[in-house]
Amino acid sequence: MRNHGVLASLAGLGLLAATTSAPAQIGYDRHGGDYANFSEQSGDPANCATRCEHDSRCRAWSFSYPTGAGVGAICWLKNVVVPRAPNPCCMSGVKGAGVIEPRPGPVEFSIDRLGGDYRVFETPPDPTGKACIAACESETRCRAWTYRRPGYGGPVARCFLKERLTPPNYRPCCVSGVVR
Repeated sequence: MRNHGVLASLAGLGLLAATTSAPAQIGYDRHGGDYANFSEQSGDPANCATRCEHDSRCRAWSFSYPTGAGVGAICWLKNVVVPRAPNPCCMSGVKGAGVIEPRPGPVEFSIDRLGGDYRVFETPPDPTGKACIAACESETRCRAWTYRRPGYGGPVARCFLKERLTPPNYRPCCVSGVVR
């Protein structure tokens, strides 16, 4: 018997995955097989996965992150499982897999570390936040960083360099990391 409270908590953190298929992956799209699409107001790919789970026609899904150029997040539901293709615009998955974003290592996907900022700057869009990592590593004052994707809180990507560590908060807008 499953504990639905624990499952709901894990799903809210983007950590729920079924044991029968591979988890969703950031940086991949699935072209074709679309039967429906809709704007995802929250910008959270977990909502796209959940919508697929509750639709009997759905077999797979793709989620496009906001572009910052007036195009918001979009969820694409698919009636067939098409192969995934590398594309930094998106996250995709198969029904039953849930959403698991990469967690191990120095990069924290879907994590925002609020506060502690000493420098904020505009940066080119990059789903891994490479410019933030490089900037933080080059400044001895920097202990952690957060990259905010375009379309979340503004039309451009931004890097937040932090002089103190703050707790991680689940938010699909961001990618963070701790350097020192």
